[in-house]
Amino acid sequence: MGVEVKRAFTVMAKPVGSICNMRCSYCYYLGTDSLSLTPERRTMPQDLLEKFICQYIEDSTGPVVPFTWHGGEPTLAGIDFFKLVIRLQEKYLPDGWECWNNLQTNGLLLNDEWCTFLAENHFDVGLSIDGSRLVHDKYRFDAAGRGTYDRVAAAADRLLKNGVRPDLLCTVTSDAAERPLEVYRGLRDLNTGWMQFIPIVRWKDDGTVTEDSVTPERYGTFLCDVFDQWLMNDLERTQIQLFAETISVLKGASPGLCWMAPECGRVLIVEKDGSVYSCDHFVDKEHLLGNLSSDRLGELVNLPEQIEFGKSKREKLTSQCRECRWLPMCGGGCLKDRYSLSKDGEPGQYYLCSGLEKFFSHSVPKLRKLLSLQRSGKKSKEIMEEFRAEERARWEGVGRNDPCPCGSGKKAKNCCWYKRP
Repeated sequence: MGVEVKRAFTVMAKPVGSICNMRCSYCYYLGTDSLSLTPERRTMPQDLLEKFICQYIEDSTGPVVPFTWHGGEPTLAGIDFFKLVIRLQEKYLPDGWECWNNLQTNGLLLNDEWCTFLAENHFDVGLSIDGSRLVHDKYRFDAAGRGTYDRVAAAADRLLKNGVRPDLLCTVTSDAAERPLEVYRGLRDLNTGWMQFIPIVRWKDDGTVTEDSVTPERYGTFLCDVFDQWLMNDLERTQIQLFAETISVLKGASPGLCWMAPECGRVLIVEKDGSVYSCDHFVDKEHLLGNLSSDRLGELVNLPEQIEFGKSKREKLTSQCRECRWLPMCGGGCLKDRYSLSKDGEPGQYYLCSGLEKFFSHSVPKLRKLLSLQRSGKKSKEIMEEFRAEERARWEGVGRNDPCPCGSGKKAKNCCWYKRP
């Protein structure tokens, strides 16, 4: 008999479940962890935490074991909880292995003690902030209903001063999509060097989306506008997850994001009571795989139903997706948003499909040129100036009332005037 080969998988742990000190209006998770231990027990108990860490390390392919701590708001577990995490990881790590910890947080509790701890223990931090104060404070408020932008921006600065460069996590709502450059520049000017954009799509019972959900068209325009600003001005200053992933695929690598990959199902969720689910967007009874109290992570991730869940991403593609030239880039999109109809009326089309199609059609030719210029030895400053020169030439002689050079048919002042270099 052959030796069974381990396949890599990742676990996102939620030490306080959905408990949070914020009340973001678009949150899909708040109050959903109905299988909590007891009403008064809000944090994963120590024995369960130890079992999780031990199992995950033992079932990992190594030599780096990635831990992601999510919520709700994981810092509500307290700094002593995460000090215990470090001790337990050190206890169970084999020689020559290491753990990589990522903390996803809203930043409200990140005082100097927290920032020092995160820096000393080499945590990566994902900090949720929605670009500009105007957009952020409309959706992201605390339990008292107050805006939180200033406190989160201060947390970003405090992290930087302690040597931690957070990845800024920005949702793209219908409001954010109307202000792409304002949102992008607000994030860029926090000077962390990393950001990612997360589209908000929330489905109502009647099959339509909520008012705060971004439309496919506006999502595509948002990404294109941000992309052009980044390409012409900020190649050296910041990195954006989707752009970096697209470049990686163009270089021949496989997508690193589950929603872009051909198949998924290798990112499990562990709740504070030990319940294990198929995916962060499918924390429901139908996708409950088991519990750490009686099951092993390495076995749960390879259950037939979980394998089928992951393969369904490829197997349930519409004909439109299968024939699309951008399929290697997007993988058909996330399963949670495949509720639209294709151009042929086939159900199961990714809701944001046309927006991504617009983005890839716009960005990929420019990214191919970027890679070619880099291979020729040109530096980022030279490359940015070359793209800026092209854009200036496109706008040469165009007035406010002239047709927009983008080809929309609108007057420039009503279209892309604000984006000209």
